[in-house]
Amino acid sequence: MENLVKDETETTPAATDELSDVAVTEDSVETLDDSDDMDSGEDTMESLMDMYEESFKRFQEGEVVTGKIISVDKDNVLVDIGYKSEGQIALHEFRNEEGQIAATVGDSVEVMVEWWDDEEEVVILSKEKAAKIKVWDEIKKAHDADGTVEGVIINRVKGGFSVDIGVQAFLPGSQADLRPIRNLDEMVGKTFAFKILKYNRKRSNIVLSRRVILEEEREAARSATLATIEEGKVVAGIVKNITEYGVFVDLGGVDGLLHITDISWGRVKHPSEIFSVGDEINVKILSLDLEKERVSLGMKQLTEDPWTTAAEKYPVDARITGRVVSLTDYGAFVELEEGIEGLIHVSEMSWTRKIRHPSKMVSVGDEVDAIVLDIKPESRRISLGMKQIAPNPWDVISEKYPIGTTIEGKIKNITDFGLFIGIDEGIDGLVHISDISWTKRIKHPNELYKKGDVVQAIVLDIEKKSERFSLGIKQMQADPWETVAERYEVGKEITGTVTNITDFGVFVELEEGIEGLVHVSEISREKIKTPAEKFAVGDVITAKVMNINSDERRIGLSIKRLDMGDDQGILSDYVNKMGPATSTFGEILRENLQEKMNEDK
Repeated sequence: MENLVKDETETTPAATDELSDVAVTEDSVETLDDSDDMDSGEDTMESLMDMYEESFKRFQEGEVVTGKIISVDKDNVLVDIGYKSEGQIALHEFRNEEGQIAATVGDSVEVMVEWWDDEEEVVILSKEKAAKIKVWDEIKKAHDADGTVEGVIINRVKGGFSVDIGVQAFLPGSQADLRPIRNLDEMVGKTFAFKILKYNRKRSNIVLSRRVILEEEREAARSATLATIEEGKVVAGIVKNITEYGVFVDLGGVDGLLHITDISWGRVKHPSEIFSVGDEINVKILSLDLEKERVSLGMKQLTEDPWTTAAEKYPVDARITGRVVSLTDYGAFVELEEGIEGLIHVSEMSWTRKIRHPSKMVSVGDEVDAIVLDIKPESRRISLGMKQIAPNPWDVISEKYPIGTTIEGKIKNITDFGLFIGIDEGIDGLVHISDISWTKRIKHPNELYKKGDVVQAIVLDIEKKSERFSLGIKQMQADPWETVAERYEVGKEITGTVTNITDFGVFVELEEGIEGLVHVSEISREKIKTPAEKFAVGDVITAKVMNINSDERRIGLSIKRLDMGDDQGILSDYVNKMGPATSTFGEILRENLQEKMNEDK
């Protein structure tokens, strides 16, 4: 029977129905005595007839069928789809991403019937189009069932991304993530799951969303997180965003704020110094407001506060080593350990130098040695001193330079009130303007000295508490006023030069630095309005010493007394030349002389 069917199949398709009837009748006759054999024969015949009919079946163009690869040549792959002729598929449709042909005889493959050539009895098939049809079917199923599809972001396009989900689809930028993406190129080449927002098969238009999936995941995670978190609990999270005031941490659908002050017991200038977006960290729930969904987090609370043991670790007078972490106008902050900083005030940086700004002594990052001056754990403060590392030079300066010692040094600075002379490193002595000269009137020290001059001076006084070192230059010589009374006796005539003229008198220089005053009343017997009527600066005059006050450094002079001295001398000579005179005449002469002297006054 098989041979008959085979032969007829090869000759003419028109005999199919007739042969079928004959085959069934003969088979029935042959199996009358055995019912099992009869049933088996019927099944075999039906199967053969199905195969026979299938061989003449014409598939619709565009239909997707499953076939088996029967051969592979240099241009085509032949696939048996159960038709009288094998279907052909272009070899390039089996080329994989590496460029290799992925087709093996015997493999099953889904194909689409593209078109028929009845004359040549050729069937053109397409593996790629079959795959696309299958993809579109899955797209419809996913859309209708609110399911997801997987795809690879191929590249960036205007307004979003191009995604390969088997066919090309569009992912708007607003649907790519829960928040705007800073670097869109980071998404290219990555595989994600997407929701299908809408599609149009005729226009090959598909719009995807990844954001919808993320929102669903976040909502599910948020509900689960809110049900489990509580104050005091330590949880894991992922750094989501970094600002200057803190870090936002994703706890699983719920964001918590880790404020900058709760990151570390130590100093944190900016959270970005410690964290990067995407970091996984452990934090402690400090406070929780479920209604407002506000969560405050802490990281430093995972460790013990270092100030609880600071008093034991850093007692007063202890020597420490720390790193300078910050400078202010009033001092430098030194980190002793994470979370503990001490302040070195500018006044505690040097025994001798007057530090205007700590940058003159230290820089951020420097390691310094210091002494603990005071510690107050309750207010989280430690006072430190740098200068205490070395002995205070003012403690030994008075022993090294007792009062009366002559020193020699360079003038380091000149001010309107005196000279600063370098003595020891960091210690300057002051020569006040009043201690420069016994006699000279100095308006400014720079009239006599300049910076860098080497001078000698005598130690006058040392005040340790106020850190003052007083020197004197004039004390190197004796005070000329101490012996002025010996050089200029009262009543002695002297000669000097007019140095200054005022309304109340004339100043006369007797020697360098020693001046006397001729009061206006002592200039002449005649009444004068101003001394300038009779004298000019530079005039050389003679006067008589009337009085001397060495304490007040004053010498009183008189010019008119010179004339009075001459009159008295004439009268004395006249009296001496005459003999004894009558009392009457002598009395008259004395009276006349007295009247004349009164008139002169």
